[in-house]
Amino acid sequence: MNNKLTLTLDDAKKIAAAAEIEARRNDWPVVIAIVDDGAHLLHLLRLDNTQFGSIEVAIRKAGAAIAFRRSTKVWEEHVSDGRIRYLGLPGTLPIEGGLPIVVDGQFIGAVGVSGVRSNEDAQIAQAGLDALLKSG
Repeated sequence: MNNKLTLTLDDAKKIAAAAEIEARRNDWPVVIAIVDDGAHLLHLLRLDNTQFGSIEVAIRKAGAAIAFRRSTKVWEEHVSDGRIRYLGLPGTLPIEGGLPIVVDGQFIGAVGVSGVRSNEDAQIAQAGLDALLKSG
């Protein structure tokens, strides 16, 4: 039998807390969403003064990152390069800011951030991932 790692609520809270620190450090109002390996929402954080439209976008970025096991930046780059056929893939979202969570080679969930420029969303998401991976 394989041993499957799972993303816990405590893990999700660590990611969100570190991502929140990065967002606040830059005064960026964002939504931070963390999903498990089935794209089910584990934790959602909406900072004050964040547009409500970013809630669904953050969740969808996280869902797309785990569904396809890659950063949503990949889809953004494909579309920017004119490969619009990727817009037809169910569950994709071609906007940077969704990152899969990989531990010991296993995809255990994803984080999605929305509210500022997509590269800034990704910076916040990466700060969350870095904190989780450092805590081991």
